[in-house]
Amino acid sequence: MLGTGDFAVPSFAALYQTPHQVLGLYTQPDRMRTGKEVHRNRMKETALEHGTPVFQPEKINTPEALEELAGLRADVFIVAAYGQILSRKFLAIPPLGSFNIHASLLPKYRGAAPINYAILNGETETGVSLIEVVLALDAGPVVGVVKTPIRPHETAGELEERLGLLAAPLTAEFLDRLQQGTVERVPQDPNLVTLAPKMQKEFGSVPWQKRADEIDWHVRAMQPWPNAFTYLHQAGRPPRRLVIRQVAAAEGPANTQPTGTVLLAEKNQLLVQCGSGPVSIVQIQPEGKKPMSAGDYLRGNRLVPGDRFGAELSEPSSAL
Repeated sequence: MLGTGDFAVPSFAALYQTPHQVLGLYTQPDRMRTGKEVHRNRMKETALEHGTPVFQPEKINTPEALEELAGLRADVFIVAAYGQILSRKFLAIPPLGSFNIHASLLPKYRGAAPINYAILNGETETGVSLIEVVLALDAGPVVGVVKTPIRPHETAGELEERLGLLAAPLTAEFLDRLQQGTVERVPQDPNLVTLAPKMQKEFGSVPWQKRADEIDWHVRAMQPWPNAFTYLHQAGRPPRRLVIRQVAAAEGPANTQPTGTVLLAEKNQLLVQCGSGPVSIVQIQPEGKKPMSAGDYLRGNRLVPGDRFGAELSEPSSAL
């Protein structure tokens, strides 16, 4: 198996509950975090717990890495959240093929961030697709799929954890079908392809000009990274960066205030003008502090109607 991210862990662990032999794990090299702390790699931990050899080449497509990989004489490669592009020479090694566990209902959301984009676009359903790996990105035929609703308040991190669990039995069952020669390969419809490119830090900026439900999708899609953020602008003070953790649509009269303007800030209510009217900030996180309710934030920070949320250096948004 080839994998690095936590999404791949349940499927990898499930392989040990099958009659199929796990010959090795390929995972990304150990990365340092702050100081001398090594980033935790749960895939590597799982392999070592089962006595499985672990390989961590910087680049999987070098002649040396491919020769080592071929020496394992594996029948099939399973790939999930590995983080490296796979070459034609790589794909030629396993006699039964290479198969990737992808966290979307392909052909929707090909790319590095399918879970984020499913929530960001307001999808009500997603799932896991098991596909044969081809040279084109996430374009291979589908050999297995499982679907699930996206829950109303689910963040990208929470959904990733659920999809990882759903992928485990799908992967184990597929290997049985592969061994029996009963796998059906279903081509993807190229007319239905959408892309989900890698998330960037700046994507987190809250788009106050959008509808309340779209802002909710945005806030949930950005967790746990890059997080939905905005800047609070108040007269006589420099902009303050805040992370928005949870929002909800709110009732209120239509008005012509610029989007991002604070409409109400009292007791437990913090209402902000967005593209469809008021949106309520439910949970907020000041920089360097823990997340807190809007009420707790307002008890320690005085906001008044007319204060504004927006980009760090932006001019006020246009009125509705």
